[in-house]
Amino acid sequence: MRHRTAGRLVTGLAALGGLHLAPAVTALPPLRGRLLHRLDGVGPPDRIALTFDDGPDPESTPRFLEVLAAHRVRATFFLLGSMLLRSPALGRQIVAAGHEVALHGWEHRNLLLRGPVGTCRDIAAGRALVTAVTGQPPRFFRPPYGVLTGAALLTTRRLALRPVLWTCWGRDWTRSADAGSVLARVRSGLSGGGTVLLHDSSCAAAPGAWRAGLNALPHLLDECRRRGWTVGPLGEHLRGTR
Repeated sequence: MRHRTAGRLVTGLAALGGLHLAPAVTALPPLRGRLLHRLDGVGPPDRIALTFDDGPDPESTPRFLEVLAAHRVRATFFLLGSMLLRSPALGRQIVAAGHEVALHGWEHRNLLLRGPVGTCRDIAAGRALVTAVTGQPPRFFRPPYGVLTGAALLTTRRLALRPVLWTCWGRDWTRSADAGSVLARVRSGLSGGGTVLLHDSSCAAAPGAWRAGLNALPHLLDECRRRGWTVGPLGEHLRGTR
């Protein structure tokens, strides 16, 4: 009887572990496209959602805000709780400029390395801080590295957060990235209805890597305008979708 009970316990724990880890396949774009396409943030074909991760960073975020203001474009900033805690005024500045804030978690740590309890606390604390500091409750959540877990999905559902990843990115966090490489990378996956991922901070990247994305940004916005796409935040991009 003891062996049977122990066997059931092991089986149950394995099943729970599987439920926690299974959503991590969404980090792989080919599988994400087939299994959970809505995670990509696909919207109307005449729109592009522009999103930034890892801020707010006083060294770099204000420069992105300047470029966006010059082009009269609004975007969605996925904030880290740990970064917002250091620069709350900058978080409020993002909202005051008309941009949307969303949640990237408390710290930039792969959720596969956190247990269910730690994941729940991370997301809940981040959401509470973003709401308290900016006055704008976040509607969207993007996990660090694009890796979701069962605990993350359950927590975001409970907190009314919608997980959204991206359709194309610039790989602007690497040491070798420059404006040309970022623009080429984004273009390779850019199409109407897509969600673009860039980074307004290098807190989890090579030092100063944010400059590559910043220098590519005006060219990206000009290209979207030439192609007749309206660039804006996720909330407008995904309006009416569930």
